[in-house]
Amino acid sequence: MSLEGTYDSANIFAKILRGEAPCIKVFEDDDVLAFMDIFPQSQGHCLLIPKNVTSRNLTDFPTEKIGVCFTAVQKLTRAVIKALSCDGVIVTQFNGAPAGQTVFHLHVHVIPRYANLPLQPHHGGKPADAAVLREQAARIAAAL
Repeated sequence: MSLEGTYDSANIFAKILRGEAPCIKVFEDDDVLAFMDIFPQSQGHCLLIPKNVTSRNLTDFPTEKIGVCFTAVQKLTRAVIKALSCDGVIVTQFNGAPAGQTVFHLHVHVIPRYANLPLQPHHGGKPADAAVLREQAARIAAAL
């Protein structure tokens, strides 16, 4: 898919926001939802998505909402660091299929890094154990 196009309201993140698909929630407010990535590249890999928008990526996201969204990204990142004692963290966001975007609803990845563990391929196999993801989500939520 290109950078431009029509928002597909059947994408998985839109379904999660409508309650039509499950997620393991970390936190939610009126503007954003943070939840665990079911295909984590690292222990504690989270996603943050904006609510009440039909933005496919950063280029069509309302400018007036960027501050609110990235304030929440910072909040999530700080909680991940505190809860999981990681050695570093990747905060990344993809725009368009050639850049690696696979779900066309704006989203930000918060990926903890551990000095002794390599990153796993994203979407590289079966989903992570839900009990493990719930435990990580509870630790991160408690650190907020």
